[in-house]
Amino acid sequence: MAIAELTVVCLGTGSTSLSDVVALVEREIRASGLESRLSPMSTTIEGELNDIFALVERIHDRLAAEGYGRISTSIKIDDRRDRPGPRMDAKLKSVEDKLE
Repeated sequence: MAIAELTVVCLGTGSTSLSDVVALVEREIRASGLESRLSPMSTTIEGELNDIFALVERIHDRLAAEGYGRISTSIKIDDRRDRPGPRMDAKLKSVEDKLE
């Protein structure tokens, strides 16, 4: 199971605000059924790698359908295959345990 950090920015919108794009992307992520967490700078998604890539493609298709002509997406992937998932909570708990 993979964890991916996703940041999507649409360029040439005439505004410095990204909240409309973030909301549209977040709707697509939530509709996917994949586990996710929105943060101020990105969204973290957990799932099978092919499901994550398919979601990113759907996000791009949706944004293009909304009229965004240039979409820049940054993806960071942690694809750990030596342990079964889910892992987001386990990774956070491991650090929290060490802080105590």
